[in-house]
Amino acid sequence: MTDTKDALLDAAMMHVPFDGWSETTLRAAARDAEVPLEQARALFPRGAVDMALAFHKRGDDQMAAALRDEPLEDMRFRDRVARAVRLRIEVIDDKEAVRRGTTLFALPQHAADGTKALWATADRIWRELGDSSDDINWYTKRATLSGVYGSTVLYWLGNDSLGAQDTWAFLDRRIDDVMRIEKVKSAVNANPLTRTLFAGPNWLASKVRAPGDMSGYPGRWTDG
Repeated sequence: MTDTKDALLDAAMMHVPFDGWSETTLRAAARDAEVPLEQARALFPRGAVDMALAFHKRGDDQMAAALRDEPLEDMRFRDRVARAVRLRIEVIDDKEAVRRGTTLFALPQHAADGTKALWATADRIWRELGDSSDDINWYTKRATLSGVYGSTVLYWLGNDSLGAQDTWAFLDRRIDDVMRIEKVKSAVNANPLTRTLFAGPNWLASKVRAPGDMSGYPGRWTDG
């Protein structure tokens, strides 16, 4: 089943730059991969939308495999996150397929799918880096990283610098912005005055828990 999906995705790459993630691409991929159209539709029930999502997930899988070969123990944590995001972009072998996917998921009827795909990428990165948070930090980490990854991809799509160096510099700036926010949060919690001012919101936040299956949302409320 997975091999057939991969064969269809590989075949689609020749058509996406011209026809986008569309019914035309799905039909052409099925023809080129010699897969019955009925089987292709069974694998991608919503047609090209599901095909685009499968392409995105395959990129997540490739990133995770590449990340496991990285000497992460020698890196600062912020550098591990930056490396993971960079790897996620570097495994993409067809920029136009991503550009077309960005256009597809910008449509109102597919915006939720695009948001979910971004969240899944951020979640995968955090899980691969060993994140074990089970409170509101589970959400803030993924929400923040979704923003970093999404903005970096958009920058990369419009960037033609040698070796995408401008993109990686942009990524480093976004990571640094996040680290500054984390420093401010730590300073607020360390200050007796601001800690008292935020006691209510902090108590409320402490009741939030990550999803039971650690793969989605919403979280859960605890009385403890």
